[in-house]
Amino acid sequence: EAQLVQSGGGLVQAGGSLRLSCVVSGFSVDGECMGWFRQAPGKEREGITAICASDGSIYYDDSVKGRFSISTDVGKNTVYLQMNALTPEDTAVYYCKAVQVVIQGGSWSLRPHGFSTWGQGTPVTVSS
Repeated sequence: EAQLVQSGGGLVQAGGSLRLSCVVSGFSVDGECMGWFRQAPGKEREGITAICASDGSIYYDDSVKGRFSISTDVGKNTVYLQMNALTPEDTAVYYCKAVQVVIQGGSWSLRPHGFSTWGQGTPVTVSS
């Protein structure tokens, strides 16, 4: 079965950095678009970034653009999320998932792909 195992979360001060990892088994990260979602307390889960290795397309939500960076290492079959300049508003549980990127009317959104399970979730807490 496909499995996504996350690591790298934790507690960090505002302005600090963290890198999340998502190690994938059961399928290749270069064969699907891969995305990161986050869910803050009391809020819905939202897609914040995605990467499609097939054509090199990368997508960022405005809330993280310029601060977060998504990447893949095909040899390690791993997806990373580098998070810089963190703020308390970034506090959430972060999830990796294979996704479909839906583009319509000049905007984009992420649709969870049934091809994979969700990662188990990694809590990130940013203190002020």
